[in-house]
Amino acid sequence: VQLQASGGGLVQPGGSLRLSCAASGSIFSIDFMGWYRQAPGKQREFVAGDTTGGNTNYADTVKGRFTISRDNAGNTVSLQMNSLKPEDTAVYFCNAVITYYRGSYGVNHWGQGTEVTVSS
Repeated sequence: VQLQASGGGLVQPGGSLRLSCAASGSIFSIDFMGWYRQAPGKQREFVAGDTTGGNTNYADTVKGRFTISRDNAGNTVSLQMNSLKPEDTAVYFCNAVITYYRGSYGVNHWGQGTEVTVSS
């Protein structure tokens, strides 16, 4: 199973970016897909998550600015980031909890990270 993330880049404060992450491989179900980020010198932190069934949650620091969504198949998660601030600068990691077959436990997976820089 692979998680392939894309969409990072350099943007000015107040701008927008959209990150995407696609899961591929032998997958029975994906119970959770979400995004974490890690700024230089800081610990990785939760940004936003989407569980099967449509429940979403966000870190307080991004509420009202970021929107997480999944495609109909449920294997791709996107993060629309608006009103970006310099403090949003970080490497963003896609995360997914994937079940390989019926009755098995979900396994945690991480994508390779995509860099987001918010600077004028």
